[in-house]
Amino acid sequence: MEEALPSLLIEVMIRPRLGDFNYSKDELDVMLEDIASFKELGVRGFVVGVLTEDGRVDVETMKRLIDVILPLEVCFHRAFDMTPDPEEALRDIIEIGGISRVLTSGHGQKVPQSLPVIERLFDVAKSLIEAEVWGLTVMPGSGINSKNITPVVEQLLPKGLREIHLSGGAWSRSTMQFQKDGMDMGCSPEHEWVIWKTKEKEIKRVRYGADLAWDKYWDALSANEDHDEVEN
Repeated sequence: MEEALPSLLIEVMIRPRLGDFNYSKDELDVMLEDIASFKELGVRGFVVGVLTEDGRVDVETMKRLIDVILPLEVCFHRAFDMTPDPEEALRDIIEIGGISRVLTSGHGQKVPQSLPVIERLFDVAKSLIEAEVWGLTVMPGSGINSKNITPVVEQLLPKGLREIHLSGGAWSRSTMQFQKDGMDMGCSPEHEWVIWKTKEKEIKRVRYGADLAWDKYWDALSANEDHDEVEN
């Protein structure tokens, strides 16, 4: 990836298995070893998330992981969306320190349907870390595409939106001519013979839609500033 895109900044997700986000001692050891190995490769940071048995942010375990990751960046992934209380989870993450972003769908299936929660998370983050050395941004992700990117960005820019997360892909049919019935390799049956691929055109459309929202937001700010100068 670095050879193809030298300017690409890579963050590695550390997740030792599928399933929940409550990890055993052995699994945690694997995570720590993976972080140490990837850190030597010059990545920008890591994407991690650990929860306690009752679904809350595992503060102590996260501190252990962050101690190994620093001074690189840390993103708390969508384990955040599996916690019982998003505001409590965000407060715990901020209290840990060293975490630069939280990836979230707003505690719902998709971002567009969860915008009020995401707006509230921006407000909570701003009230708690405005004067702190360790900044933290909320990164919306899940269900964002070229059809909804513009209104999503328009609504969240005034709250402090800096970045978004998306796959920009779609399902493509498998080229396999023989498809064995009644067998699967861990996928749901409807996805066994299809392949998820990121689409260049979709990424370009999303970028265009985000730029439209930014231009509109910036024009409004400039107009307000001009109006204030005229009044003064």
